[in-house]
Amino acid sequence: METSRDLPEGPLKILVIDNDKAHARSMAESLERVGHRCLVALSGPEGARQIEQGDFDLIVTDLVMNEVDGMKILALARQRMLECEVIMVTGHGTVPSAVSAMQQGAFTFLEKPLTPDKLRAAVAKAAESLALKRANLDLHRRLDERFGFEGIVYVSGKMQAVVDRLKRIAPTDASVLILGETGVGKELVAQAIHQNSPRKKRPFVALNCAALSDHLLESELFGHVKGAFTDASADRVGRFEYANGGTLFLDEIGDMPMSTQIKLLRVLENGEIIRVGENTPIQVNVRILTATNRNLDDLIAEGRFREDLYHRFKVVTIELPPLAERAEDIVPLTDHFRRMFARQHHKPIKGVSPAVTSRFYRYPWPGNVRQLRNFVETMVVLDVDGVLDVDDLPPELSEAPPEETTGKRGLKDLVGRPMAEVERLFIEETLGYTNQNREQAARLLQIGARTLYRKIKEYGLGKTVGEE
Repeated sequence: METSRDLPEGPLKILVIDNDKAHARSMAESLERVGHRCLVALSGPEGARQIEQGDFDLIVTDLVMNEVDGMKILALARQRMLECEVIMVTGHGTVPSAVSAMQQGAFTFLEKPLTPDKLRAAVAKAAESLALKRANLDLHRRLDERFGFEGIVYVSGKMQAVVDRLKRIAPTDASVLILGETGVGKELVAQAIHQNSPRKKRPFVALNCAALSDHLLESELFGHVKGAFTDASADRVGRFEYANGGTLFLDEIGDMPMSTQIKLLRVLENGEIIRVGENTPIQVNVRILTATNRNLDDLIAEGRFREDLYHRFKVVTIELPPLAERAEDIVPLTDHFRRMFARQHHKPIKGVSPAVTSRFYRYPWPGNVRQLRNFVETMVVLDVDGVLDVDDLPPELSEAPPEETTGKRGLKDLVGRPMAEVERLFIEETLGYTNQNREQAARLLQIGARTLYRKIKEYGLGKTVGEE
């Protein structure tokens, strides 16, 4: 079973394996003098036991040993420890075997007689390789956190259905068409598909088809050779080539010119591209994800989008609901962006006021999640007291809605009515604002969730989201 662990910044933990006791001790002492921590095993079986029981950054092993040789040690290390490097030590007659060991994953091999300087130099290079591996693993971990399914913030049933569908299609190689209004997070979904697919270690390349002219779009997609057109001063690799083995995300495909659509269809049919200004085809293996906020059926009817290309793109379709249709996600998204931008701008933002949350629920969000994200960043930047309140709101929300400006008149209507009736009215209205989500309603009312549940039952307000 493979295991992964953080590598030390300084000294390495090294296992030295050699049948020759004097040689093993000599290698260990040489490495300990420059600060590394060494454990010595005087036989192959003993070395194998240490690998089974411990965890090492580096293994230095003799190739030729009785019972368990260096090749078996290498295989065991590859199986048990993901980042561990293995250095083979060999006599002159076994160099071909050592080369074979490198082909099977050994870091390098060293010939006897072995000098301390030669051993230390090889270990130093292995340490650099280990540091690079750790950096790559850390990068993938952060990509998983940001673009994995865990990075999609939601509590609503509509988004749960979307994520369930994404989990089924991500491991496949199917083309996916992502539909939704501007700002709903289509590229985030595309990145999540890629990051949860077998292609995750290969490039994810995005291109907005609406942002480029016909000529530039073809050059961006397929590349060009020097002299292909006036400004082509050098060869250029296109997005397809760059994404080879990975995923290409084409955004706003509804704005793709018809001439480019024809060439793209040929690529999807043949699995090969031709650079602008060249005739030699280049094989590519790319998964295609596309997105649009336009109605492609209408564009097909108008003769502005090819129907055969449309069917190539929409092997699977994902429809992302606008934020206004999943109001339950406003609170968790707001809190997510608050924490993110508080870190980014180094500001101690403790929370969001109920008044702001109330206005967020009333707002129609024409710009969807992107607009909410921008609003929260603006508020974090402007805030001076550690709480995002109405004084931090952007201009679009700075004016109180009619419900707030007519509040005194509404209060007069409540004068003389029983407190229980007033309380029931406020709870009922708040549940309406939160689309019957009890946890969010409790936050707005600034009462405990259990207290709210009890009041709901007491006033006979019926079932709410999350209740069987």
